[in-house]
Amino acid sequence: MDIKRKNTAEHLRFDMTKKVPLLTCDALSEYSALRHGFSTRYGGVSKGIFESLNFKRGIGDSDADVNENFRRIADAFGITADRIVVTQQTHTSNVRVVTEEDAGKGVTRPLDYTDTDGLVTDVPQLLLSVFSADCVPVIFYDPLRKCIGACHSGWRGTVGRISKNVLKAMTSYYGSSPSDVICAIGPSICKDCYEVSTDVADEFKKEFPGHTDEILLDKHNGHFQLDLWKSIQITLEEAGVRFSHIHTADICTCENPDLLFSHRASHGRRGVQGAFIMLT
Repeated sequence: MDIKRKNTAEHLRFDMTKKVPLLTCDALSEYSALRHGFSTRYGGVSKGIFESLNFKRGIGDSDADVNENFRRIADAFGITADRIVVTQQTHTSNVRVVTEEDAGKGVTRPLDYTDTDGLVTDVPQLLLSVFSADCVPVIFYDPLRKCIGACHSGWRGTVGRISKNVLKAMTSYYGSSPSDVICAIGPSICKDCYEVSTDVADEFKKEFPGHTDEILLDKHNGHFQLDLWKSIQITLEEAGVRFSHIHTADICTCENPDLLFSHRASHGRRGVQGAFIMLT
């Protein structure tokens, strides 16, 4: 498959050995106690603009097809769909501590929490899941404390430093040290494709003082190119994650609309892919 890649240090691998193809990060793949992957548009049953592995309900896709897509991703991880845990994403910086009681919520049984864009757990065989179609998925693993996290970080979540909040939760509940945590920033919109207004740029200038030149390119027409990847890298480093433990995807959703769902490339007519992480 022809994938347009960015010039970053991390080269995501396209694992096609399972029924559902997954993009994976080498730094996480080396741990036998962990399973992870970023899904693509391939491997599902959804049709039309949702073709084929869409995980979002209520946007016009068939519930039966979405349910089958969840069944397939669960099977790819060696579990059943009632072991999946999902977010209820509203562009917040809120993180939920996931327990065994949350298994299957939002997939095989009703979701009873709201405004949740991040998840952490130390429970094995629970598949943490976040969803996106240009926003940035970030997954976290502490191999010492044996705990994991995942978050959906759009521009609001990035300004709100949701990645830092995930690390705080891992520290508070599981005793993690951020310096031990390995982070993977998944496929999402790159700085070359992400144009924002002055209002959004001003939010980043306030939250990331001293880093404006690294994360914003002024187009001198009332718009800026915004680097979410770099903003999240800065957040993680300032929170104590080692630079060598931050792995940034080399794949932009907007530049690969045949491979990945992209809100901007499709003008909003699309499904969502998932970022998944699980302790074995």
